[in-house]
Amino acid sequence: MKYIKKNTNNQSSNKLTKRCKIAKKINVAIIAALTIMTMAAMTVFAATGKVDTTDFINKTVTVLQSVVSLIGAGLGVWGVVNLIEGYGNDNPGAKSQGVKQLMAGLGLVLLGIVVVPILGTMMKSAM
Repeated sequence: MKYIKKNTNNQSSNKLTKRCKIAKKINVAIIAALTIMTMAAMTVFAATGKVDTTDFINKTVTVLQSVVSLIGAGLGVWGVVNLIEGYGNDNPGAKSQGVKQLMAGLGLVLLGIVVVPILGTMMKSAM
C-alpha cells in the first residue's frame, strides 16, 4: 500500500494570508483618510444671509418620499417575480417569499406617500 504525500504549501499560504491582511488594513486606512479629507473640505455653513429652513424641509421631504417609494416599488416588483416563479415551479417557499416581498413593497410605497409628507408638515410646524 502506497502512501501519497499531499503537497501542502502552508508556508506560502500563510504568507499570502498575511499579505491579504496587510492589504486590507492599508485599504481601510486609505478609505478612512479619503473620507476625512472629503469631510474637511466641505462647506457646511451658509456663507451669508438667512437660512430658509422651509425650503430645506420641502426638498428633503420630496427626496425622502421619492427614495422610499422607489425602494418599495422595487421590492414589490421583486416580490411579483418571486410569486410568479413560485407558481411556475410549484414552489411554496418562493410563493410565500414573493407575497411577503410584495406586501413589504406596498407598505413602503404607502409609507412614502402618506407618512413622509406628514412628517414634513410636523417639521415645518416645529420651526
